[in-house]
Amino acid sequence: MVLVLALGDLHVPHRAADLPAKFKSMLVPGKIQHIICTGNLCIKDDTKEVHDYLKSLCPDLHITRGEYDEDARYPETKTLTIGQFKLGLCHGHQVVPWGDLDSLAMLQRQLDVDILVTGHTHQFKAYKHEGGVVINPGSATGAYSSITYDVNPSFVLMDIDGLRVVVYVYELIDGEVKVDKIDFKKTATMHA
Repeated sequence: MVLVLALGDLHVPHRAADLPAKFKSMLVPGKIQHIICTGNLCIKDDTKEVHDYLKSLCPDLHITRGEYDEDARYPETKTLTIGQFKLGLCHGHQVVPWGDLDSLAMLQRQLDVDILVTGHTHQFKAYKHEGGVVINPGSATGAYSSITYDVNPSFVLMDIDGLRVVVYVYELIDGEVKVDKIDFKKTATMHA
């Protein structure tokens, strides 16, 4: 069992001050094996609080660059293998139209990954599509987007175990953390 935290679109400090306190109390060092972040941390080059905070939760941190990120070290896309799954990571502002499932599936094929994690819309979504999985963890801080001002803070925790991944969605609604579970199994049509 490998736990992977997926989050993004934090927009600190421009659109949100920090992660919600209820999320921070749940995210403790030593429990998560990998963190993947879709970008838009939006911190200045000399202020790395969010980056350092995520690194304190788990040293295995993978971040792609959002259109507002100033850190040029973050790549546009990234792929990594965790267990039996090949994951692709991209902020999502490069995908036109934004959040379009067919366009995301095309990126998923280009990256040749089982699971594509992308952001930009600030809205949680998870799809089983064309034999793969597309996940948008939403905005971890609840920052507004150019698409909507009505954003509930959310993040995703993936439990990867063999050919199965269980996606837990944590969403802050009316001051309470709601958790939903989606189960995916790797099939022969997914990346070999």
